[in-house]
Amino acid sequence: MPIVRGKDIEVLFSASAIARRNLELAKDIAGREYNDLLVISILKGSFIFAADLIRAMHDAGLAPEVEFIFISSYGAGTESGQVRVLRDIDNEVAGRDVLLIDDILESGKTLQFARNLMLSRGAKSCSLAVLLDKRMRRQIDLEADYVGFDCPDHFVVGYGMDVGHAFRELPFVGIVKGDA
Repeated sequence: MPIVRGKDIEVLFSASAIARRNLELAKDIAGREYNDLLVISILKGSFIFAADLIRAMHDAGLAPEVEFIFISSYGAGTESGQVRVLRDIDNEVAGRDVLLIDDILESGKTLQFARNLMLSRGAKSCSLAVLLDKRMRRQIDLEADYVGFDCPDHFVVGYGMDVGHAFRELPFVGIVKGDA
């Protein structure tokens, strides 16, 4: 078990497993008929997953435009709260196929909010790609179109995800053992 900043972290999904899964997801995405694809990464947690998935999408023959939206539903804590846009995208979505990328689908509130926002702006379609899916935590009826891994009911860190702004740099997804 790696020790990071004095904490034991159990590796849940290794860097190599994530890389393999990103290639599979990119091939699945490339297999759909998207026109004028706009990929929107939901910040902050998805930035590493989005970067790797977008590069894998390039290898699969896609050339999407890329945008970023900063949506907050956590603040500095670990429980989901009110969803709000902190920084919006710059591009128009009207008439375009949109792919939202997020780190984790848990309650569903953030992704439902983002999807509804894009559709209300006239997106032709709005698909969802997530690295992790915590189905047992879902509070609304929402499923992702592309899922990296089903995630057990643990608070996870690494690969862009944090607790109190720590552990984002880890190349794997892990569980902090003991107090974070």
